[in-house]
Amino acid sequence: MKKFTVAIVGLGGRGHHTYAKYQNKFPERMKIVAIADIDPEKVRCVGEEFDVPENFRFDSAESLLSREKLADVLIIATQDRQHCAHALKALALGYDILLEKPVAVTAEDCLAIRDAARKANRMVAICHVLEYTAFYRKIKEIIKSGAIGEPVTLQAIENVGYWHQAHSFVRGNWRNDEIESPMILQKCCHDFDILSWLLDRRCVSLSSFGSLKYFKPENAPKGSGERCTECKYSEECPYSALKIYFDSEIGYRKGNRGWPCDVLAENPTEETLLEAIKTGPYGRCVFRCDNNVVDHQVVNMQMEDDITVSFTMTGFTAQNYRHLKVMGTLGEIVADQGKNLVTVTPFGGESTVYDITKLTDDLSGHGGGDNRMMSEMFDALEKNAGVSSSVENAIASHLVAFAAERSRKLGGERIFMRDFERE
Repeated sequence: MKKFTVAIVGLGGRGHHTYAKYQNKFPERMKIVAIADIDPEKVRCVGEEFDVPENFRFDSAESLLSREKLADVLIIATQDRQHCAHALKALALGYDILLEKPVAVTAEDCLAIRDAARKANRMVAICHVLEYTAFYRKIKEIIKSGAIGEPVTLQAIENVGYWHQAHSFVRGNWRNDEIESPMILQKCCHDFDILSWLLDRRCVSLSSFGSLKYFKPENAPKGSGERCTECKYSEECPYSALKIYFDSEIGYRKGNRGWPCDVLAENPTEETLLEAIKTGPYGRCVFRCDNNVVDHQVVNMQMEDDITVSFTMTGFTAQNYRHLKVMGTLGEIVADQGKNLVTVTPFGGESTVYDITKLTDDLSGHGGGDNRMMSEMFDALEKNAGVSSSVENAIASHLVAFAAERSRKLGGERIFMRDFERE
């Protein structure tokens, strides 16, 4: 088994707390030899944790990429709008790449990365981690087995979760599509990828509706403060940063030391979290941020072979998980990611319930998908093979997201993918 050397650019939640941490679990497979981030504290913490030499700790992705090739694989976990420039430079240097989703924020940049990967004959694996989960692999296995006949209708919902919406898409990095990318791309290229992957069908046409309905100034309670620490409603507002980061199910006082608390402060403590809430972006009133991305959106898709798909993304949910129902000619599948249960009911027959916790010993990040994606990428590189979540395969899901956003902005106009792809 070959051990691969890895460089990481972008040391945020994914770069540090997901991909770098893989080395702790599988030190025989990966060694981090170079890192880069614009935050010196993140560089220091990650450098010390993984024993990266001082002269291989860089203050930006550009600085790292100005050097000769430093590792077998480059993990790109920088901000969405930086992906294209970083990936093109890395491919020119000869890196194989693990690229955080979305691939890029325009169709043209996505295609440029795909074409550069072809020219360089290098792997660009996209972090569509749902393909690697035991949960979705079991669903695909059931569909392919014919247990529900031919799939006809699929209904899916992305329960973003009220606190995740507030954290990432109101206060956080992905709050504004002029800074990063539309929410339907950033959050749901995952979903468009997995829906097509499950059905082995591509989208033929779609229409979409959605808006920013709630998180805007006119909905702020009268007399509310600019920050949660100075607001008289902080005790009752579910979106209060004090509630979310201290007392909610993902809060510090419930034992969480990881995401999203570690986005506010490396190695968070009550003191550092409170300071971040008092002074940083994550303590702002959710009705007084510079956000413009949607807080709810629906996409209706006509797939190949007359299969219809309805997909809902909404920030107004108590839980943060996906739910799926596949309706076929001979039965149905109901899949609940929150409970890790997949129920198959043949028409006129008894239901069979699959408990995904019994099918895998790893339900960490994205239901085990994060680690499995990394392992299968390294296996593929060692065998000179491909991965299912290649940039080649990822392009289709991104085009669906771009088309959905266009349809939404046009009031739900039907978009034909063949015409859209020709543009």
